[in-house]
Amino acid sequence: MKNIVIFASGSGTNAENIMHYFKGNEDIRIAAVFSNNPMAGVLDKAEKHGIPSIVFTKSELADATVSKNLLDFSPDTIILAGFLLKFPAGLIESYPGRIINIHPALLPKYGGKGMYGMNVHRAIMENKDTETGITIHYIDEHYDEGDIIFQKSITLSGNETCEEIADKVRELEHEYFPQIIEKLLK
Repeated sequence: MKNIVIFASGSGTNAENIMHYFKGNEDIRIAAVFSNNPMAGVLDKAEKHGIPSIVFTKSELADATVSKNLLDFSPDTIILAGFLLKFPAGLIESYPGRIINIHPALLPKYGGKGMYGMNVHRAIMENKDTETGITIHYIDEHYDEGDIIFQKSITLSGNETCEEIADKVRELEHEYFPQIIEKLLK
């Protein structure tokens, strides 16, 4: 049995999609959800699915607390699904090539500190880009610079609103993120 631990900071739509995808899977399970936000919607989703959750502070991520808590769940991979804090180098070194993030744009465009969610979609809209998509990548010590695992693009007219771009990107995320996770674990 392969164990996935999901890190999320917000509503958890991607996390819940992953929970649904692996529900009943005999080879892969969601072992836990970790969040730095005690009010995050992802915690309710984890509870609804019977998945244990751990809430931690930014300082606990930096010290050994989160690392020690992770050991209880023996993660084969760690999935960042809307997790907004930077992972510390020590944690990355403990799970080399096993921490995966999804980014709502085609990296290297629109990556880096502060480039997440609507910030990305707004930049795409303001630049009237005619293409966007998703990037699934390993994380390293820099924001959005880890090796790319998978990208999928979609065409835009250049006239979409931020919300329309977000909806199109979310469809890609929900379709491909769980599939790529499964391929990597098999």
